[in-house]
Amino acid sequence: MRDDFEYERRFFCHELPEELDDGSAPILIVQSYYVHQDNYALRVRLQTTRIREAMTPGTDPLAVLRDNRSAFAQAFVTVKGPSVGGTRYEAERDIDPDIAAELVMRGGAPIIKNRYSAWIGEDGWNIDVFGGRNAPLVVAEAERSGPVTNLVIPRFCVSEITDDARFSNDGLASRPYADWAADYARELDDHGPRMLTFFGKDRREE
Repeated sequence: MRDDFEYERRFFCHELPEELDDGSAPILIVQSYYVHQDNYALRVRLQTTRIREAMTPGTDPLAVLRDNRSAFAQAFVTVKGPSVGGTRYEAERDIDPDIAAELVMRGGAPIIKNRYSAWIGEDGWNIDVFGGRNAPLVVAEAERSGPVTNLVIPRFCVSEITDDARFSNDGLASRPYADWAADYARELDDHGPRMLTFFGKDRREE
């Protein structure tokens, strides 16, 4: 029986560590959200590893897709429910990339990002570097087939955002990071980083 849930923990990072970029093309993701309200989401995603695109505030998701459409050979449609304690309902299926591209070009709230992957401690990590109105946001996430407990947290992770809906991709579709980055920087200055304490015995990477 398929488990239509994702189990992950997510962390805000100041930047992508240089050692995680080996010079090869990361996974370039262009996606659009057609529902992004109250932590419910309906998303169409295209992705490719055939091109390398710099993520800057001026990166236009639709222009990148339009100019490189033939490079996007994988596409998915996904529905998501609210996240509770690092667990979220997620059902996903493959769809035709041409249909996906037409949908993304025609509507929704688009997001673009590069996804880097690394094995750290006992877990595989994805590190997303966002472009456009979500630049220069960097988010790291560890995902497992069950609850993510007793985690080795990499040194480059600054503060945990697992339960902060602002940082979910559908949250960013509703209100891009550029609109509140300065407010979040003040939060970090005033209150310091936070790590959730109900996921077992986490430890920092040595």
